[in-house]
Amino acid sequence: MDETSAPRTRLKTIVVFAMLFIVFGAVVVFAFLSTFSRPLTTVILVRHAEKKLEPENPDPDLTPEGVARAQEIARVFGDAGINAIYATQYKRTQQTVKPLADRIHVPVTWLNSKQTDELVNQIQTLHRGQTIFVAGHSNSVPAIVSVLSNEKFPEIPDNEYDNLFIVTIYRFGKAKVTKLKYGRQSP
Repeated sequence: MDETSAPRTRLKTIVVFAMLFIVFGAVVVFAFLSTFSRPLTTVILVRHAEKKLEPENPDPDLTPEGVARAQEIARVFGDAGINAIYATQYKRTQQTVKPLADRIHVPVTWLNSKQTDELVNQIQTLHRGQTIFVAGHSNSVPAIVSVLSNEKFPEIPDNEYDNLFIVTIYRFGKAKVTKLKYGRQSP
């Protein structure tokens, strides 16, 4: 009787270990897919280009320097695979992104400048896995970067127009911010 039970015990042990190996393998595959199948999201943010200083005009146009900066944005990001472009209700942000929108044939979505939470929500839900370009203001750009990255960024000084933020939101929700300068240096 001992001779017959030994092969059965050995067979049961092999089956149990094979089942455990299969379950472990399924857990590893599920963990891999749930972590790495999530898309990578890239958000490019700039403050609007240089605006005309008109104290009586709350919605001024861009200066010639600002128009040149907007053209530089179109040149630099024209082949970046941008899927969506956002600007506020003000002409200066719309004029900043217009050359880029015209070049890549992507419509500009307008948001109220106070709706930064709505923009962040749209980025995280509607544009997951995409590349988004945002033109904002000295206060809204750092606020958006701060929310997306969970880091604190100060307001941009009034005389600086050459800041560029690239927020890369990784598959597992963490974000990395790269701050650069572009175009002609601000004074």
